[in-house]
Amino acid sequence: MANIELRAVHKSYGAVPVIRNVDLEVREGEFCVFVGPSGCGKSTLLRMIAGLEDISGGELLIGGQRMNDVRPARRGVAMVFQSYALFPHLSVYDNLAFGMKLAKVDEATVRRKVDEAARVLHLSHLLDRKPKALSGGQRQRVAIGRAIVREPGVFLFDEPLSNLDAALRVQTRFEIAKIHRDFGRASTVYVTHDQVEAMTLADRILLLNAGEAVLKEGSVAQCGSPLELYHRPRNRFVAGFIGSPQMNFLPGTLVAAEAGQATVRLDSGETLLACVDARRLAAGARVTVGVRPEHTEPGTATQHIARPLQWQERLGESTYLYLDSGQPEQPLVVKAPGHVYAAAGQRIALSLPAPALHLFDDQGLALERSVPVADLLLPQAA
Repeated sequence: MANIELRAVHKSYGAVPVIRNVDLEVREGEFCVFVGPSGCGKSTLLRMIAGLEDISGGELLIGGQRMNDVRPARRGVAMVFQSYALFPHLSVYDNLAFGMKLAKVDEATVRRKVDEAARVLHLSHLLDRKPKALSGGQRQRVAIGRAIVREPGVFLFDEPLSNLDAALRVQTRFEIAKIHRDFGRASTVYVTHDQVEAMTLADRILLLNAGEAVLKEGSVAQCGSPLELYHRPRNRFVAGFIGSPQMNFLPGTLVAAEAGQATVRLDSGETLLACVDARRLAAGARVTVGVRPEHTEPGTATQHIARPLQWQERLGESTYLYLDSGQPEQPLVVKAPGHVYAAAGQRIALSLPAPALHLFDDQGLALERSVPVADLLLPQAA
């Protein structure tokens, strides 16, 4: 069991910065997920912890010990790769036992640890098979088991589910969560580009920027619990990345700001009230209203706007309505009950509850929402 500390960690390839000044502590037993778009440096950051990439600047500590120059094998970490990295000529048992045999662990201990890992991962009936006789999900479980038997202080997962189909991803995600619960003494760092994995697995999420945002703000967009990033995103990038479908954004102008509420006139002409403290901005400032698809609903029960329907996705339990937002390639997305049906071109009125709205300034920074977190969890006022 060990915590991980990153202190102003920096990584550059020549003159190109990839990771900029990351400060983070992953506590003992915590499940921390690194997430972000392609190219944001999340796998590079993980490989720096593992010792597979050099650290250009800053300090890495595991269990309180500085690890910058320590060889990977001596860091007390176990890594699960995206590609499984199994030995094709060895059985499942021998793949699981390989590292322990290399370390000259006695056979009785090897057998005990392999049998326990196989039981937890439902691999007991597959111990005699070779990897080519396994499904993708079974191979991934073998790779996870190989890490478990080492009893490391730190587990590192590098996009372990990306090669699996949708059903197997859900199943294996559940198994990883169960493994962490059963072996919760170890700290876990998990890299993914899939924000659903991040939301469902993480105790805490580190969301990394990409592209030009790195040069302006550094690597870390926001770090916090899944619901913190969902309900109180620090900026427009976080708001747009967390949540599927992503948050809707409507440009407008601030009309007035009081304690706990702001009045905004959209560029399309409607006026909305948001439960946001915007007093640091002057009237007339350009702002963007954000609202999640699941926090809108057809109807006029509260303040509302109306837009024509472009198309819809009927998924059974829910229907996604795509409305003309007036912004090319950025439709206004609404999550409606599954029984809702509308014809293309039909004008749909949408209720936009004031507690559900986010507000961002012209730099993309979020203004503080004035709604208590408990109220944010209510269906109507989230």
